[in-house]
Amino acid sequence: MVQAKIPVGILGATGMVGQQYISLLNDHPWFEVRYAAASPRSAGKKYEEAVAGRWQLAKTYAAHVGSIIVEDASNVSRAVEAFKKGGCSFVFSALEMGKDETRALEEEYAAAGIPVISNASAHRWTSDVPVLIAEINSDHTDIIPLQKKARGWDRGFIAVKPNCSIQSYMKPVHALALAGYLPQRIIVSTMQAVSGAGYPGVPSLDMIDNIIPYIGGEEEKTEKEPLKIFGSIDNGVFKNAEFPKISAHCNRVPVVDGHTACVSLEFAGKKPSSMDEIKAIWAAYKGLPQEADFPMAPKQPIIYRSEDNRPQPRKDRDTDKAMAVVVGRLRPCNVFDIRFTALSHNTVRGAAGGGILNAELLKHKGFLN
Repeated sequence: MVQAKIPVGILGATGMVGQQYISLLNDHPWFEVRYAAASPRSAGKKYEEAVAGRWQLAKTYAAHVGSIIVEDASNVSRAVEAFKKGGCSFVFSALEMGKDETRALEEEYAAAGIPVISNASAHRWTSDVPVLIAEINSDHTDIIPLQKKARGWDRGFIAVKPNCSIQSYMKPVHALALAGYLPQRIIVSTMQAVSGAGYPGVPSLDMIDNIIPYIGGEEEKTEKEPLKIFGSIDNGVFKNAEFPKISAHCNRVPVVDGHTACVSLEFAGKKPSSMDEIKAIWAAYKGLPQEADFPMAPKQPIIYRSEDNRPQPRKDRDTDKAMAVVVGRLRPCNVFDIRFTALSHNTVRGAAGGGILNAELLKHKGFLN
């Protein structure tokens, strides 16, 4: 017997990341989009009307989604009504508003009994909210019952994904840490695609024939968020890891999709015996419970390219549903221990696809139904 799909909602459904959620969930075997919410200017329109002239993806939305009437994301009671009628079991948050407003609104949804799987940065530093990369810290979902109890929430909770720019290299670093080669210090330079700025994003005359060596807040997120992800739960809140220390340079480059990172890494103590050993560690890395068979998970989370000139965004960003991290140029570092280049698709792996994978993990663990 075919199991009924879980009805889900998208907050910020008309924006760049919201559109990616809609597209990626077209044929998802577990989840189906039945509810869409956005800003007041889109509320009351059919989804197809709300995104007319604004749809940015090559793959379109499912026919039934086009007919969904978009709600005002600030009207939580409408989502509650949809939940009661079986039309919205939880929401993906791709809200594009101020941090304080987003934080309050996501909490309002959770308090009303609607779980929130968020792309927004508003709750990444909330002490009892997990920042999840499914392959790395799935055990951080253990804080959710504590979060709900502390806040008096019954069914609702909040879980978030991290900044898109760190996802290209966090798994390669995590794989080495699991093998006993602990990272001490990292210097990373990111080259981030324009889609990361949303739509309409960076003005064309700023971006064409140019590189912008500053993205507001990115370097701080890049340096701090990994410490929470590598941290642990202590008395109902997260205790950040002390290492690795990270120094980041974040640049906006004229690439549509795909964030690239050039990484130099120093180990604390024990070091791999060779570059071949590191490649073998990456090739063996899985990270997720193998019995779960998550639909959005890449078959191989880390893929190494041996060519001197790879990875490249145009050629490698869509590897394995655009969910794999593609790594290359591994070699010794003259200052630290090793250096490499890594790439991930920022609006799929780093945004909507990563959020969907987090939801799959949460369903597997019994938090979503």
